[in-house]
Amino acid sequence: MTTIQHPTTKVRCGPTVSRSDAAPNRRRGGDIRVLLSPTSVGATAGFMGTLTLEPGEVVTEHWHPYSEEFLYCVSGDVLVTLDGEERRLGGESALHIPIGVRHRIVNDGADSAFFVFLAGPLAPRPELGHVDTEPSPGSMGVR
Repeated sequence: MTTIQHPTTKVRCGPTVSRSDAAPNRRRGGDIRVLLSPTSVGATAGFMGTLTLEPGEVVTEHWHPYSEEFLYCVSGDVLVTLDGEERRLGGESALHIPIGVRHRIVNDGADSAFFVFLAGPLAPRPELGHVDTEPSPGSMGVR
C-alpha cells in the first residue's frame, strides 16, 4: 500500500482578492480586472480575472503565444470571433481559446455582459503574454 506523504512545512496561501480592489485595465476594451496573478498572489501557473463589457464595447483582437484561455460568460450575450469564425456566447456558457488563436469579443446586445477568465501557462515575461492585432478601442473611436 502506498501512502501520500504531505510536506511537513506549512504551505502558504495567497490573500483573498476582491474585484473592487483590482484596478480596471481598459487598454484592449471593456473593464478587465486581473484578480489572481503572480503579482497579486504569487501564482505560478496562470492568472484569473473578470471582464465586464457594456453594450457597444469591444475587446480588440489579440492572441496569446504561451497561454490558452478559458472564458466563462456569467451573464449577457456577445459575439466572439475566433480566427475569423464568429459565434455567440451567452450567459452560463464557457469557451476554450487554444494557444495562438486570435480572438475578439463584441457586446452587440442591449445588456451588460460579465465574464470570468483564466489563462495559463504564464508567458516568460508579462509583456510577451499578448500580441495585439488591431488598434486599441480609443484609437478606433469605439467606446
